[in-house]
Amino acid sequence: MPTSTVEDYLKCILSEQQVCDDLVSMGRIGVVLGVAPGTVTAMIKTLDASGLVEYLPYSGVRLTEAGEKLATHVLRRHRLIELFLVEVVGLGWSEVHPEAEKLEHAVSERLIERIDELLGHPTVDPHGDPIPDRRGRLAEDRHSNLLGCPLGTSLRVVRVSDQSADFLRHLDCNDINVGSQLEVRARSQAGDNVEIVKEDGSALILGFLAAAKIFVELSRS
Repeated sequence: MPTSTVEDYLKCILSEQQVCDDLVSMGRIGVVLGVAPGTVTAMIKTLDASGLVEYLPYSGVRLTEAGEKLATHVLRRHRLIELFLVEVVGLGWSEVHPEAEKLEHAVSERLIERIDELLGHPTVDPHGDPIPDRRGRLAEDRHSNLLGCPLGTSLRVVRVSDQSADFLRHLDCNDINVGSQLEVRARSQAGDNVEIVKEDGSALILGFLAAAKIFVELSRS
């Protein structure tokens, strides 16, 4: 059985591959996991020897088929636990990530499948991230963020990519959540701001960095 550390590394690499669609650098893994570069390199070499990753010195790392399969199962546990903590336990979406980080290594597959059944076989977690299915298949997210979506169109928030507690609490304070309706009124690259209008008619200004983390689809209402 893989250790919790191995699972953390594989899940980290999988998440970063989904963003960059390329080799993941040692430095990026160290930043995400909060570990020293030497520690990252040593672990990656171990994972490479185990056939879970392909390590290219001075370039980066990618998951092998075996590594990706294991990583998606860890990701499935994490996201189902997050949803369970929100829907059943009653925690806020800004609270569940660190709790799921701990629990994902402790729960059995039997319990995860029971949670999946209890929640009605959900396809996304509280932040809108896709939940891998039982076979480890992960749906591709093709939604645009607030920097790439059309102006003056009714939109619905479907995913928030930054799960840090501070950022999610900031969105909570401004009544923005998965499912929120909004419209992008204007964008100014020079001013580094995106002006949105919320469902209640009030306006909110976001910086480009924040706007890039909020993904939307055309509203069906």
